[in-house]
Amino acid sequence: MMLRNTTDRWGTIAQLLHWAIAVLIIAMIGLGWYMNSLPPGPEQFQLYALHKATGLIILALVVVRIIWRLINPAPVLPDTLKPHERVLAGVTHTGLYVLILAMPVTGYIINSASGFPMTLYGLVTVPNLIPSDGDLQDLAEVVHIWLSRLLIAVVFLHVGAALKHHFVLKDDTLLRMLPFARQSPKRRN
Repeated sequence: MMLRNTTDRWGTIAQLLHWAIAVLIIAMIGLGWYMNSLPPGPEQFQLYALHKATGLIILALVVVRIIWRLINPAPVLPDTLKPHERVLAGVTHTGLYVLILAMPVTGYIINSASGFPMTLYGLVTVPNLIPSDGDLQDLAEVVHIWLSRLLIAVVFLHVGAALKHHFVLKDDTLLRMLPFARQSPKRRN
């Protein structure tokens, strides 16, 4: 088990952070849609609290992921990628990081501007650093919704590219991010 990245494979820590964040984002998308479909009441209130706390966990994980990525360079891209595909890969990954950071930040602004207290799973109170401001809350809600839609699109692009690498290009790009997956004896990247 390699903790750190190599030139041709993501390390265990990067893989763990990647998949933990991915699972949490998928859960948050589903939770966001579901809780917004409910009428106001205790169930919706509890789900909003869960959504907010999980957003803070995602924020912490993505900050750790970015720091880890800065001190552990990514594996090299396959040689078969065209220049525009390399640019698109970089833009997509940067976009994912920006969006994954922006979503909990805008969620925090919504909560803080509403003047409503936030806790991390009922254990720790998170201070509201922004004074109550209905206009800011409304703006942050619109931004949060649009960022969520953009995040969904970029996640689909990211997953689609990984599947293209695996099934069409038949290289090891996907395998090098999968825990316990074995890469081809002779890499086709």
